[in-house]
Order: sequence, then C-alpha cells, then structure tokens
Amino acid sequence: MKAIDWKSIGFDYMKTDVNVRYSYKDGKWSDMEVTEDEYIRMHMSTTCLHYGLEAFEGLKAFRGVDGKVRIFRMDANARRMQASARKLCLPVPTVEMFTAACYEVVKRNIEYVPPYESGASLYLRPLLFGSKVGLGVKASHEAMFIVFCSPVGPYFKGGMTTIKVVVDREQDRAAPRGTGDIKAGGNYASSILSGEKAHDLGYSNVMYLDACEHKYIEECGAANFFGIKNGTYVTPKSPSILPSITNMSLRQLAADMGLKVEERPVPVDELDTFEEAGACGTAAVISPIESVYDLDTGKTVTYGKTVGKTCLALYNKLQDIQYGRCEDKYGWTTVVEE
Repeated sequence: MKAIDWKSIGFDYMKTDVNVRYSYKDGKWSDMEVTEDEYIRMHMSTTCLHYGLEAFEGLKAFRGVDGKVRIFRMDANARRMQASARKLCLPVPTVEMFTAACYEVVKRNIEYVPPYESGASLYLRPLLFGSKVGLGVKASHEAMFIVFCSPVGPYFKGGMTTIKVVVDREQDRAAPRGTGDIKAGGNYASSILSGEKAHDLGYSNVMYLDACEHKYIEECGAANFFGIKNGTYVTPKSPSILPSITNMSLRQLAADMGLKVEERPVPVDELDTFEEAGACGTAAVISPIESVYDLDTGKTVTYGKTVGKTCLALYNKLQDIQYGRCEDKYGWTTVVEE
C-alpha cells in the first residue's frame, strides 16, 4: 500500500500508476490500452470541445473489513453510460468493456485503495467523448473511452453531518425531454452558476424544481432527493432526473427495512410534511438535510441538525455492503483479486 496520509486526503484528483483507454474508429472499438500517460492529445476542432459530446460516470472501490477490495455496482454504471452514449449519439461501450476497464484500473492501482480504517475509498471516473475532428454539428463516429482513478477521503470527516439547501427558481437544471436523465458534462456546467450563488449565500446545495411549472422537486445539487415520512421512502420521478445508482440501492434497502417506497412527482410544497430528508449520490452516499430555504417565498423548512435515524440506518446498511461488513445478497459488489 502506498505511503499516503489517508486521513488527510479530500475529494480531488491524485495521480495513480495507470489508466486504461479504448478508441472507437471505423465502426469498432480497439483493444484495451493500459498507459501511464495522464494527458490526451487532441485536435482543436475535436467535436467534444465544441458541441459537448461527452459523458462520464462515477463509482467507487472499497477495501473491506476483511482486507478484500470491492467495486460497487459496475454493471449499473455501465448501463447508465450506455444510455448517455445513445442519447448523445456517441459510440456505445459494451458492458463487458466498461466492467473490464474498471476492474483493470483497480487491480493495477490496488496500492492506492485506502485502508479500511481510514473510511476513504478509490474513486473511478469512466469518461466517454467524441474524438472526431470537424466543424459541423453532427454525431461523432469516433470516440475515446477512458477509465482513471484517484483515492478520495470520506465525505464526512469526523462523522455524518447535515447540510443546508436553498430553492432557486432563477435557473433550471435541465429541460423536459432534454439531457437531465443522462450523465452528460453539460448538465453540470449549467449548474455551476446557481451552485456558486448558493455557496455565496451560505448553503451547501441548490434544490432544482421542474422547468415547466417550478412546482415539483427534481434534483438536489448533483444528487437525487429523498424524503422520509409515515414509514415511506419518497423520491421524485421525472424524465429530467438522473437515475442515481445510490438512490436505486437505497430504495431496495429501504424496502428491506420494511419501508414503503414511492417514486413519484414530489411537489415542493410537500417538503414540510417529511420527517427527514436527504440528498444521495456516490460521493457522500447520503447528505442529510438540516433545512431548505425558498428564496422566492422566504419560507424555511427545518428537519434539524441531528441526523435522522432512518437516514443513518440507510447509510450504514449501504456502507456495510460496500465495506464487506454484511452479506451482499444482491451481488452489488465485485471482489478484485490481488
């Protein structure tokens, strides 16, 4: 294992030994290339630079309580990248390519997987982009698929903490029937302005509402939203929401805990009926929400600074699977042989 101060690393890029790459040209994908090169050489008129033909994924590998390294839900991330590729008219990586690339990156960078006691993990970033040279706005029939990794620290240093969220109706995250349901880089570019505004006001995340009526909750920053009430796990349903793999996993675990699960339109006016609420995604698993402030109405809904018991139970159950502390009865993890 590398001599790294594991307890001090944050969520940022750290160089590892290798990354893997595939190229698509003349109707087929190349064999996997393993390289130490961190850079990509491309022409100034490459389509991804001008027209946003780019998609990515994020997933993690964990060193478990038993010392084994596990990658969490590679196949689900692979299928979501395929959906992104199809919508962006990019060559579609196979599930086998995707999972082989992720496995190879973890195996060859195994010394960068943080120790169990650190609470840190190895973050994997699969990246797909159009590499065709040209000026016309059209599909790219050439592409590159890369997977690289970086060790990242635990999202909550010193224990799970709550966040404050603000509703901002001045900017929409995604248009109906647009690209909100895929992991395209442009979705994140369009969120930076409102995110910076929220941070300047002292809030961690922006709560986005639907672009048509500004009535229904969509996403919470770069994460899915969920609320807990009356023994029910409620999460928004919309064609503009990215299908979070963390949310998908939490819904299954909530059902296992005996909660009713509802995936449906959630009016913003319903916020004050929830007992607990949270944002969920790969980075933090769950960010419990302390309060939601609506800039337009001046109304604040408060859930409290103490992490709710259901949020904490769901968080622990998912982490137990990721770190090998319990049975993985759904086969969500893949053990990397060292």
